[in-house]
Amino acid sequence: MKVLLDLQYLNVATTGIKTYMMELANATKAFPHPEIEWIFTHDPEKQAADTTFKNPSSKFQRLNYHLDYFRWKEFQLPDLVKKHQPDVLICPDFVSPAASLPCRRMTVLHDAFFWQMPQNYPRWWRKYFLNLIRKGLKEKTEIITTTQYSKTALHKHLGNELPIHVVYQSPKIINSVADEMILDRLKLRDTPYFFHLGTFDKRKNLPLLVHAFKTFLEKENQDFKLVLAGGPGQSIQMNDFPVVEKLVSELGLKEKVVLPGYISDAEIVSLYQEAFCYVFPSENEGFGIPILEAMKFGVPVIHSDQAALKEIANGAGLSSKSGDASDLAEKMILLSRDKALRETLIKQGLKQSDNFSPKKFLEAFQYLILDAAPAL
Repeated sequence: MKVLLDLQYLNVATTGIKTYMMELANATKAFPHPEIEWIFTHDPEKQAADTTFKNPSSKFQRLNYHLDYFRWKEFQLPDLVKKHQPDVLICPDFVSPAASLPCRRMTVLHDAFFWQMPQNYPRWWRKYFLNLIRKGLKEKTEIITTTQYSKTALHKHLGNELPIHVVYQSPKIINSVADEMILDRLKLRDTPYFFHLGTFDKRKNLPLLVHAFKTFLEKENQDFKLVLAGGPGQSIQMNDFPVVEKLVSELGLKEKVVLPGYISDAEIVSLYQEAFCYVFPSENEGFGIPILEAMKFGVPVIHSDQAALKEIANGAGLSSKSGDASDLAEKMILLSRDKALRETLIKQGLKQSDNFSPKKFLEAFQYLILDAAPAL
C-alpha cells in the first residue's frame, strides 16, 4: 500500500497544522508498517525551514504565495500522483486537488473555523479558500478531523455525504534541553507565573485572560506574573496583540505581564517546566495542543469549557466558563490556594497526556488506510 503525504504547506505553517504535519511525518519514520510505503512530497525538515513565503510584508508577496499554493495543489501535486501512483493521498492542510485522481484521498480539516467564525478572515480570501476546499472534497475522499467536536461542526456545515473520521493527533515532541537563561531575561526566576503559549488570535481570548489576571492580583495580593508567549494573530482581523499591549498598559500591568514574542523550543521547555499553571481561555479550538504539552510537563491546566478542550482534557484540567473573566479569575485563585487540587491536576494531567502519542496518532491513520473503515 503506497501512501503519498503532501507536506508542501510546511513552508508557511507555524502553529497547530505545522505540529500535525511534522509529528505525522516523524511518526511514519519512527514506527514503520510492513504493509505501508510512505512517500513524502517534500523533506519535512527542509520544507519547514524554507522562509521564501514566511511573514510576507506586502500584498505582492502574499499574492505570490497564493499563486504558488494554487499551482502546487492543482498541477504539481496531481503530477506527483501520476508519477508515484499511490493508493492513498493524504492532504493535511484542508485542500486536496480539484482534478480527478485515481486514488483514495484523505483530507484533513482540522476545524470548522472558516464556517463558524467568518468575521476573523478577509472576505475575499475566505471565499476563495472555501472554494478550494469544496472542490477537493470529491470522488473517494474521506475527511479526517481532530475531535468529535470538530466532526459535529463539520457535519453541520458540509453535510453527511462524505465520511468523517476522528484521529487524535500527537502534541509536539520537544527534545530540546531547557534554556534557563530566559527565566533571567524575563525576570521570572523564583517568581510564580501563569503561562500561555500561542498566537494572539482573537479566538484565544487573551484580553479576557489579562482582565482575569488583574482581578487575581487584586484579590490575592501575591507576587505572580502572567507570561503570554507567541507571535501576533495570523491576519489583521484575527490579531489581538495590539489590544493586549494596550490593555496591559491601561491596567498598569507592564511589570506583571510578560510578552516575550516568539521563543525557541529550548525556551519553551524552560517556561513550561517552571510555570505555576497553564491557562487556555480560548473560545474555539479544534483540538488544543498546548493543553497536552503542559500536562506532559507536569503543569496543571485551567481551560475554558469549550467543547474540544473539555474533550481533550477529559476532566484532567480545571474548567472555567468561556468568556467569563470573573470565573477564570476565581479558578486561578482556587488553584493558588489549594495545593492538594494542584497536585491532583498534575497527576491526572500526566495520565491523560499518555493517551496522546506519535505511535497512537500514526496507528489511527494506519487503521483507516488498511481497513478503509467506516466513519467513526
